[in-house]
Amino acid sequence: MDLTKLRDTSALPRMDGPLRLKALILDWAGTTVDFGSMAPMRTLERVFAAKSVKVADAEIRAYMGLPKRDQIGRILEFPRVSAAWKAAHGAAPTERDADDIYENFIPAQMECLLDYSHVLPGIPEAVETFRQRGLKIGTTTGYTREMMEMIIPSAAREGYSPDTTVTSDEVGGGRPHPYMVYENAIRLQVYPMSAVVKVGDTIADILEGRNAGCWTVGVVKTGNQMGISAEQLAALAPEEKEARFNVARKELTEAGAHYLVDSVAELAPVLDEINARLEAGVEELAV
Repeated sequence: MDLTKLRDTSALPRMDGPLRLKALILDWAGTTVDFGSMAPMRTLERVFAAKSVKVADAEIRAYMGLPKRDQIGRILEFPRVSAAWKAAHGAAPTERDADDIYENFIPAQMECLLDYSHVLPGIPEAVETFRQRGLKIGTTTGYTREMMEMIIPSAAREGYSPDTTVTSDEVGGGRPHPYMVYENAIRLQVYPMSAVVKVGDTIADILEGRNAGCWTVGVVKTGNQMGISAEQLAALAPEEKEARFNVARKELTEAGAHYLVDSVAELAPVLDEINARLEAGVEELAV
């Protein structure tokens, strides 16, 4: 077999000068829409309550960012939740119980999704500046394609339209697997992965980006790790607000975030720093 043609890279895009960033992969709820990621939070509270089981905010938010069926399964594994389920239903929760909750979750989430999924302040303007830098904009999500078919046109009406959106049901697995990021890279036609930044507000987002070999940026103020609405945040005393910020920063840092920002609207200086590192030849991201 003549391998010379297979080794020929003349048809590949040429890079003139140092490597620079080519794409951002943004999360949706808590990152670009839905301050505090409240839509899935409130819906999961409701569907568990309908089964006579009360779940705490921390139990729901611990696995936010996963595909929703996976998140429900993880919530049921908490010892307190499992015990509450057994007390209400006479037996420990099963996979079938998780399936049943998920089946109830889908219509309940669809019913209230647009009430919460408004584009966050500064997102349309920030995305426009990213595009002016030559960056392509992809997205990943814990929502299904059916749910995103509601959110995407709503976000477009509010000025935010990414280039691609990939859901876990399209690629055979969600976070923390890297498959949605890889599919974005294919659709956007960008490589290497060190020229891509994954931005999200959950631990699952950061793990997704790290597993894909991307730079990762954790979103603190608007996201799941803070876990409160804009109105609730504004009502906090300064010391309580700072304490919550510190916890969220610690959780995202420990998950492996390379950088942290309060919101996507404040991402530009981070992109400058990453480009400077790439221009200096830093492509090893395990730092």
